[in-house]
Amino acid sequence: MKITDIRHFLVHPGRAKNLCFVKIDTDAGIFGWGECYTQADRDLQITAHVDQLKRYLIGRDPANIKHFLQMAYDDFAGRRGAMDFYCAISGLEQAMWDITGKAAGMPVHKLLGGACRERIRVYANGWSGGARTPEQLGEKALRVVAQGFDAMKFDPVPGPWRTFVDKKVEQRAVDNVRAVREAVGPDVDLLIEMHRRLAPMHAVKIAREIEQYRPFWYEEPVLAENIDALAAAKREINIPVVTGEALYTKFGFREVFEKQAADIINPDICNVGGILELKEIAAMAEPYFVAVSPHNYNSTTIGLAATLQLCATIPNFLITEYFVNLEEIGNAIAREPWKVEDGYIRVPTASGLGMELDEEALARYPYEPFPARSPRQYDDTGACALPDRREDTASQARRCRRAFSRSGAPATGCRLSSDGIRRRSGRISRPTPSSPTSTRRCLERLRLRNGGGIGAGIRRSSAAETWAACLRRRSRRRNSLRFLETPST
Repeated sequence: MKITDIRHFLVHPGRAKNLCFVKIDTDAGIFGWGECYTQADRDLQITAHVDQLKRYLIGRDPANIKHFLQMAYDDFAGRRGAMDFYCAISGLEQAMWDITGKAAGMPVHKLLGGACRERIRVYANGWSGGARTPEQLGEKALRVVAQGFDAMKFDPVPGPWRTFVDKKVEQRAVDNVRAVREAVGPDVDLLIEMHRRLAPMHAVKIAREIEQYRPFWYEEPVLAENIDALAAAKREINIPVVTGEALYTKFGFREVFEKQAADIINPDICNVGGILELKEIAAMAEPYFVAVSPHNYNSTTIGLAATLQLCATIPNFLITEYFVNLEEIGNAIAREPWKVEDGYIRVPTASGLGMELDEEALARYPYEPFPARSPRQYDDTGACALPDRREDTASQARRCRRAFSRSGAPATGCRLSSDGIRRRSGRISRPTPSSPTSTRRCLERLRLRNGGGIGAGIRRSSAAETWAACLRRRSRRRNSLRFLETPST
């Protein structure tokens, strides 16, 4: 049996990120599906890798999976790995397993040594988007429990990802965990996601504060690139520490085990190198008493199918991820969607991966780029802080308008051609802040422009430019919130 063609499908679900599927055809009429991990703004790069790898796969036997992985790393990549490359080979590798299982008439897990369990426990993620207060987060958590899940993951830290944050951000993170625990009760497992965003001093401080709420785990407290810092943080944290979603292949995990930097690892089957690579990593983890909980920020179809097959075979499996906000698109494109029952999915018994996609359904969700996000501008500070909410919105709005009035900003608007900013009319309206957050940010920028004071002396053009910058950031933020319901991880 030889590979005759490879195609990829970028699917736009309308939220979160675009999804990438690959299909391998053979001269025996057997085909296989795989899924490549993607991130916002990092999807076309992955299909480009698939297109280039295709040239070296056509004509090969799809059952020679280990040889393909070694060839791709040694000869194609020149032993220079990168996330986009690993995403591409992960999806292709899954498709080769799908073909091999179908040819043998067996599910993939039987080719990997057989199943250790009949059901796979899953936790819900992707449910917390749009919650602006701890109380709203608690209400959303209750809806997840109502869907039958007894474990859920969320990131409690507000604001953009920054290494250093102030004490208000730390306290909000603690308040968010408290609110969810109080809402769902003591029997639901809370998996706390930190997204490797904080410096160790902040991550450790938050961990100590939330210990009282009995989290199931504490995921990626610091960047995995600094294993020594991660290990040091783990020694100060009395919650099981997780890392691994941003590590690739066995080489990426070796030091984690040797330095005992994590209690649990969460490699992603769609970017770590595929099914076989993850199984080998899980075997490496066993003698170090490290559990395996595969990350799965992928669709609830092929990526999840590959994860289920792998999880069935490893004795140190703990729990895996299920994105509820991607369930709708998954049900629309799968011929037979998975069913979550009481927080579990049964191990597939059909040959191959046990999941088939409908190509006609895929065609109904063609690729679309998401609106541009709002990355940091050069005049933003490096730290993340919450707004001062001691004043209500109306009071801050009045104060902002008074500041602009004193600065000489016109009542009807100001022309902005001097810095290239335009609206349809060439003007922007008088500032009317809509929230304490945006108002305070604008006031802070006005203070900086005037050397710390809001009084007289601010140039008319300076005030206009400052307010225009605020409007731009608020517009970009609104655009990004429409689809960034969960951070790309």
